[in-house]
Amino acid sequence: MRVLVTGASGALGRDVVPVLRGAGHEVRALSRVARPDQDGVSWVRGDLATGEGLVPALHDVDTVVHLASAPYRRGYTREVDVEGTRRLAADARAAGVRHLLYVSIVGADVVPWGYFRIKVQAERIVRSSGPAWTVLRATQFYSLIDAVLRAAARLPVIPYDPGIGSQAVHTGDVARRLLELLTAGPSHDVVEFGGPEVLGLREAARQWLEVSERRRVLVPVRVPGSLGTAFRAGPFVTTAEPAGTLTWREYLASHPAGA
Repeated sequence: MRVLVTGASGALGRDVVPVLRGAGHEVRALSRVARPDQDGVSWVRGDLATGEGLVPALHDVDTVVHLASAPYRRGYTREVDVEGTRRLAADARAAGVRHLLYVSIVGADVVPWGYFRIKVQAERIVRSSGPAWTVLRATQFYSLIDAVLRAAARLPVIPYDPGIGSQAVHTGDVARRLLELLTAGPSHDVVEFGGPEVLGLREAARQWLEVSERRRVLVPVRVPGSLGTAFRAGPFVTTAEPAGTLTWREYLASHPAGA
């Protein structure tokens, strides 16, 4: 297939693109800035926030894998994630794209968090305004947990809420699941995907400290208010099958936290 990937240079996109190429698909990658073609990937300019370049980028495309997002950027997040998705869905339908595959977040529909609400709005647009569709809700990425712990480790203590669990997943596993969904074709369904294990935040931090050979005191602190209540209700885990295969410890072994 000829596949257009938005967010191709992001944390997930960097794994998705080579997985698609390895499966023999022709990959067209969308970028706001000009990039040279490389490793069989054709880079095209396009901006979800303005709509510039979307129509030519979608020409003769079979499937769109929509990964692009701009989290926690006031004003711009909505312009990219909501209005940009609206533009992309409408242009994809007009271009005759057969499948729009969108990546969202497990728990987005139950956690009262501004960014999650935006992801749910984007899901609704994909389901109602574009071509045939599939939504994949993935759990949090290992790379995000790693980045949070790196930031927290600047202090002598690392706080954690003992009631919050995580089923984080490797982006490589998500990329392979996306390939399966792309191959299967539009499902008109919301599919969930998580990692191979559920870890409490304390255990995740303990393993991170052990692998990175750091010493920090882990301090239990409850996240307050309705957000904390929602977090402790288990929204970041899923029973969906299949699940990822790479464990948190295996990820850390190949991504040293001291790097």
